[in-house]
Amino acid sequence: MDEFKRAVAEAIAKAAGMPQEEVMQLIAVPPDSSMGDYAFPCFALSKQMRKSPVEIASELQRKVRTGGLIEKAAAQGPYLNFFVNKAMLAEAAITAVLREKDGYGSLKLKGKKALIEHTSINPNASPHVGRARNAILGDALARLLRFHGYKTEVHYYVNDIGKQIAMLVLGCEGKRKLEFKDLLDEYIRINAEIEKSPELEQKAFALLKKLDDRDKKTIAEFRRVVQLCVTGQKRIMEGLGIKYDFFDYESAYLWSRKTEEVMQKLEATGKVFVDDEGRRVINLEGFSLAMKSPVFVLTRADGTSLYGLRDMAYNIEKTGRAKGRNIVVLGEDHKLYFRQVEAALSLIGLKAPEVVHYAFILLPEGKMSTRSGNLVLLEDFMRQAAEKAEKEVLARNKSISSSELKKLAEAIGYGAIKYHIIKVSPEKNVMFSWEQALSFEGESAPYIQYAHARICSILKKAGSNNKKIKSSGLNYSLLQAREETELAKIIADFPNAAAKAEEQLRPHIIANYTQMLADRFNSFYHACPVITEDKGLMDARIALIKAVKQVLETGLGLLGIEAVERM
Repeated sequence: MDEFKRAVAEAIAKAAGMPQEEVMQLIAVPPDSSMGDYAFPCFALSKQMRKSPVEIASELQRKVRTGGLIEKAAAQGPYLNFFVNKAMLAEAAITAVLREKDGYGSLKLKGKKALIEHTSINPNASPHVGRARNAILGDALARLLRFHGYKTEVHYYVNDIGKQIAMLVLGCEGKRKLEFKDLLDEYIRINAEIEKSPELEQKAFALLKKLDDRDKKTIAEFRRVVQLCVTGQKRIMEGLGIKYDFFDYESAYLWSRKTEEVMQKLEATGKVFVDDEGRRVINLEGFSLAMKSPVFVLTRADGTSLYGLRDMAYNIEKTGRAKGRNIVVLGEDHKLYFRQVEAALSLIGLKAPEVVHYAFILLPEGKMSTRSGNLVLLEDFMRQAAEKAEKEVLARNKSISSSELKKLAEAIGYGAIKYHIIKVSPEKNVMFSWEQALSFEGESAPYIQYAHARICSILKKAGSNNKKIKSSGLNYSLLQAREETELAKIIADFPNAAAKAEEQLRPHIIANYTQMLADRFNSFYHACPVITEDKGLMDARIALIKAVKQVLETGLGLLGIEAVERM
């Protein structure tokens, strides 16, 4: 609706003698559409005009010129409300969607690049549901960036030489016939044994020292266990439609001596010192870090590098690769750590990535932990989602073939998981509820998918599913019902929602938008029959729902959810 907003801004600017761009920043959308399509708050003019905002609104109403895109202007208290031409709005929105198809709403950026690092689960076991939010959120961000024109690289940082991996390698010693499914049990077992026998932990540290010393046998054993886990995790994520362009291994930054290069750069700042425990640390005094001791530990007392130093080397490399946006997705428990990295990078003149922090997924049982075994595996969760969705589909369609049922159940079940997680803004916890996630009536993917499937059914009955509908030459003035107008308005607003989601790196904006669009369509569906004897009206309504279908499909696609054609 940018052209309509600009028309309103131009009318106000001329009447009030204000710069048009300044007016654009002040224009708002009223909470109730009966009040108008746009509202201009007159408080900003009160001081210079030496009048009350109410008087200014009335004065501007008499001065502004209407016509064309603007139907009328009406003062209401301190606001001047504008009503746009509904037929022109419907025509502009519908024709734009049908013309641009899956490109509608894209910023169509040229020559832009982005790098996003997400998921990065420790390769020590099959991932639990709590780890899924990083991957699902990161995948939605990558889809959003690509949609707007960014040439986007997706990276997965594999922590293959940390303490937790060393413990797993220790637990797998002598076991040659390992499978991916065995790793979780081995990890839980070795953790329990170390709690009883702390000396075992020293064996894990000894393995890490051998890695630093490049012991070939130790390196081979780490690679065997890590690759088994990475392959298994990759398979699970691909089942959710989540893919990666690069797997970056932490060990590469150790064995290439890049950590030594970073250490030299840091030491040149004069901020590195050896603490009482013999560790090399960075003094971060002067940075506003929420910690009593503002230091960032780089090595153990035995000289072996810690994750932070290797991560510094990785971030330096990413900075070189990322010629545009450089993004990382991290849990909220990494907030302090990220601020330490950010401060350390600034000491050597580098900028840290844009960070998207997310809160946790909670089940009725509480927070999950791989170490203690108190978890629900993502793979089991996906299977459960498909099984529950299958029952819902069969309850509605008993004649569906088994092959189609499986495919549809996965599309609905996996979509339910993704939407239930993405619809919550990243900084808030997700309390997962199967009843809400798989509901066909509430704020859920099945509800939105069902709206899309319903449109497909209507178009099939109208004989228009595969027929190219010409959006030009239709009489859009026939779309006079409130439900039609509201539907056209929300279609017109999709570019704004998509741009805002990209700018703020918040995919939940798209999730909430698709929910609202499905709501508006359902209101339209119950009030306005598409198949009618009035051919002019039917053609206009067919064009309208084809536009809705396209935007639903695009919105769901940005979330990594399939827009199914039947349910």
